[in-house]
Amino acid sequence: MSGVLWIAGLSLVWVGLTGSATAGNLLAGAGLAYFVLHFAQDTMGVTPPLRRIRRAFGLGGYLVWELILASLRVAYDVVTPTHYMAPAVVGIPLDARTDAEITTLATLVSLTPGTLSLDVSDDRRVLFIHAMYVHDRERLVRSIKQGFERRVLEVLR
Repeated sequence: MSGVLWIAGLSLVWVGLTGSATAGNLLAGAGLAYFVLHFAQDTMGVTPPLRRIRRAFGLGGYLVWELILASLRVAYDVVTPTHYMAPAVVGIPLDARTDAEITTLATLVSLTPGTLSLDVSDDRRVLFIHAMYVHDRERLVRSIKQGFERRVLEVLR
């Protein structure tokens, strides 16, 4: 049985045991079920979707961290008299191949302040982005590939 079905079933059992069918209680049941299944996955034969859920939370945490850093960088540049911008269009070689992988990566890049996804090459091997702070192209490419792209592929593959 898949991990997602186990979590859904145990969450409903939790709601039944507590007698409270609120969204918060259902979420608490899902969290408790995930915690229990995390430690019992070998003995219960739970399948890898539990790892995907964990990786999705990791991607979410990484996104929040990048949003904070990028927002602070842009805000600092706005409030100081000196501008540190070095805008450029950069091509990011893609390991992502499916529409879902490329779209998710492009969306996450566009959500981050100071960057914007522009286009994907016809052969779907390069994502073109505009970035406000490109002092080192290779560093930018490396940060997107090792940051967002790697985490997106871990969740979606």
